[in-house]
Amino acid sequence: MEKAIKKADVLIEALPYIKSYSGKIFVIKYGGSALINPEIKKGVLQDIVFMSYVGIRPILVHGGGPFINEEFRKLGKKVEFTEGLRVTTKEEAQIVDKVLSRVNENIVSDIKSLGGRAVSMNTLKKNVIVARPHKESERLGFVGEIDKVNSDTIRNAVRPRAIPVISPVSMGIDKELYNINADDAASEIAMAVKAVKLVLLTDVKGIMRQKGDESSLISTLAMKDADTLIGRKIIQGGMIPKVRACMNALRSGVSKTHIIDGRIPHSLLLEIFTDKGIGTEIIKGKGRE
Repeated sequence: MEKAIKKADVLIEALPYIKSYSGKIFVIKYGGSALINPEIKKGVLQDIVFMSYVGIRPILVHGGGPFINEEFRKLGKKVEFTEGLRVTTKEEAQIVDKVLSRVNENIVSDIKSLGGRAVSMNTLKKNVIVARPHKESERLGFVGEIDKVNSDTIRNAVRPRAIPVISPVSMGIDKELYNINADDAASEIAMAVKAVKLVLLTDVKGIMRQKGDESSLISTLAMKDADTLIGRKIIQGGMIPKVRACMNALRSGVSKTHIIDGRIPHSLLLEIFTDKGIGTEIIKGKGRE
């Protein structure tokens, strides 16, 4: 009986959030361990299916870094990053596209096996996003920035209980193929479809004030403080594009952004439907540690 009462208490705690978010669009970037560990993957996708059944309209933007790295190593190609962005040659952009297409198909299949409705939106087939060369293209190669998001195409796919699954590879305005950072893609899509939340799943607890010290987790971080932490190199590497993606989304009207640990069981439900939440929330106004 006590266990059942606790479950009921959890549902009651979630009720105001369910009421507030019903009918709203959330954009979730899905990658890291949540893609490769079967149990973690199942938990994340269960959370997203649950969200779709309580009235939230999730859009899933996925990466595929671990699988791309594995494929590069098989082919004897160098795995190289600059400030969290993968250096990509023209040939490697084709490899990235093939890998992410497989990842996309697998995610769609897994969502359906969990009772959800998924819509594959491979960007090359659906023309969901159009890229332009990155401003640092001389260093990064065929890495793109988003020039246009076809928001109507995405919105039409966000039917009740339908979950669009988007891969971040795109043809450019110059008809070349570009690899786009999944965090950046998720941010631009969130802005275009007027999402209320952008959630980035990663493999760390969130943003730490002291590197490697999880007790220094910053629970809420203001944009101005995020810029300072990047300048002081407290935020570095792969966390930089995540933080910048959140900041860009906030500037363009997305209400809340979150960087959370996708390795924690049901991390999305904990962040969205509980009072305490987890990870780091990046906001426009004054933050707190």
